[in-house]
Amino acid sequence: MDGAETGNTAALVLATGPADRLETAQLFFVHALNAAHDRIWIATPYFVPDEAVLTALQLATLRGVDVRVILPKKPDSYLVWLASFWYIEELADDDVRFYHYEDGFMHQKVMLVDDYWSAGGTANFDNRSFRLNFEVTAVVADRPFAREMEAMLEADMERSVPFDPSRLKKMSFFRRLAVRTARLLSPIL
Repeated sequence: MDGAETGNTAALVLATGPADRLETAQLFFVHALNAAHDRIWIATPYFVPDEAVLTALQLATLRGVDVRVILPKKPDSYLVWLASFWYIEELADDDVRFYHYEDGFMHQKVMLVDDYWSAGGTANFDNRSFRLNFEVTAVVADRPFAREMEAMLEADMERSVPFDPSRLKKMSFFRRLAVRTARLLSPIL
């Protein structure tokens, strides 16, 4: 029997917030990204990572880790959506694959690392979740649960279109200016 059937699944509920002595949410994501050997699959409505998370994503691809990020095609926050394009462009040459979810607004916040552990909760890949908001994330170390997460994310990728970062260079001057302006606000987004 696997751990889920016997009630022995290893899980951690990680509550984070601005009152923490350390930036616990950001540290968790950096550690998870640095620990990956095979894959990191992320689904998040807001992708405005800080420098440490951005670097961890770049290092993961240099190690040959399959990094995929699913984002909503339809934003609920236009400013955050614009800022995310700057980060997509930053990772364009690093083999991070981005997908735009087309089946409505995707608001899930999940991450699958390798074939063993996954996380889901309220924390986004943005500075507000890393430093400003009170968040909760369940981290589960269980292969059967990870397989279910994998199936869910594969289904989400089927309802998504791959986003080609080279399209960003074809944006109008004003759109690119808006992206860069939104990026300036990323510490509070």
